Amino acid sequence: MKPLILLIIIVAAGIIGLSSALYVVDETEQVIILRFGEVQDIKRDPGLNIKAPFIDVVVRFDKRILRIDAPPVAMPDIEKENLVVDSYARYRITDPVKFRKTLRTETNARSRLADIVTSSLRTEVARRDRIEIIGAAPVLSAAGNQVVDTEGIPLYVGTETRNEILQVVLADVRQQVTEQDLGIEISDVRIKRADFPDEVTPSIYTRMRAERNRIASRFRAEGDEKELKIKADADKQATIIKAEAQKTSNEIRGEGEAEAIKILAESLNKDPDFFSFRKSLEAYKNIFSSDTTVVLSAESDIFKFLEGPYTTK
Repeated sequence: MKPLILLIIIVAAGIIGLSSALYVVDETEQVIILRFGEVQDIKRDPGLNIKAPFIDVVVRFDKRILRIDAPPVAMPDIEKENLVVDSYARYRITDPVKFRKTLRTETNARSRLADIVTSSLRTEVARRDRIEIIGAAPVLSAAGNQVVDTEGIPLYVGTETRNEILQVVLADVRQQVTEQDLGIEISDVRIKRADFPDEVTPSIYTRMRAERNRIASRFRAEGDEKELKIKADADKQATIIKAEAQKTSNEIRGEGEAEAIKILAESLNKDPDFFSFRKSLEAYKNIFSSDTTVVLSAESDIFKFLEGPYTTK
C-alpha cells in the first residue's frame, strides 16, 4: 500500500513540476523570464517553452500597438484663449526589459506617456492660434497680406496645419521617450478634438449667431438692392419697348392712311361721279335711318340720284 501511495505522490509532484516548467508564449505577447529578480531570457516567438520550475517567473507584455488616451486638458493658445484638447497616442513595447525597469506596467506607461504627450502638446499649442490648431490658415494676397471680405472679416482656407503641429509633437515625444530610455516606441500622436471650454461656449455661440445674422442682413440688403435695380431696369425696358411699339404703330398707321388717301385720290380722279354717287348713298343712309325730319327742296343736289341716272355731259 505504501509503495502505491509513494508512486502517486511522485507522479503528482512530477505533473506539478512539469506544469511549472512549461509555459506558452502567445503570438500577441513577448515574455521575459526572471530568476530571483534577474532577467534570464526573452521570448518573442510564439510556442511552448521550458523554464526552471518553481524558480523562474514568467512576465508577459503585449507586443501589439497599444493606445494611450490622454485626458482632455485646457491649453492656452498664443492669444491666451483656452482650448480643450483631447488627444491620444499609439506605442509599442520594443524592449520589455527596459519597459519593466522604468514603467513596470501598462497602466504606469499610459499615465507616464499621457503626461509627456500633454506637455508637448501644451508647448506647441501655446505657439499657435486657434485657427491653426483647428486646421486652417489665412488667405494671403500676392503681396503677402491677409485677405478680408467686404465686412473686414479675415478669410481662411482649410490646410494641413494640424498635421504640421502633430508632426512636431510626435518628434518631440519620440525624443523624450528615447532620452528617458523607456523601452517603447511611439508610432503616432493625434488630436481627437479641440474645442472651447464649456463655460465660454454660450458666449461663442451668441457671437457666432450675431455674426451670421449680420452677414444674412447684408445679403438680404444686397438682394433687395439688386431686386430694385432689376425691377427698375425691367420697367425702363418695358417703357422703351412700348414707346418703340407705339412709334412703329403710328408709322404703320400713317403709312396706311397715306396709302388710303392715295388710293382714294386715284379713285376720284378716275370716276368723280361714282364718288359723288357713293357719298349720296351714305348721306341717304344717315338721313333716312334717323328720326330727324329734314325738309329740303326738290331741286336739291342730294335728290338728283333719286330722279334718275346721272350722266356726265
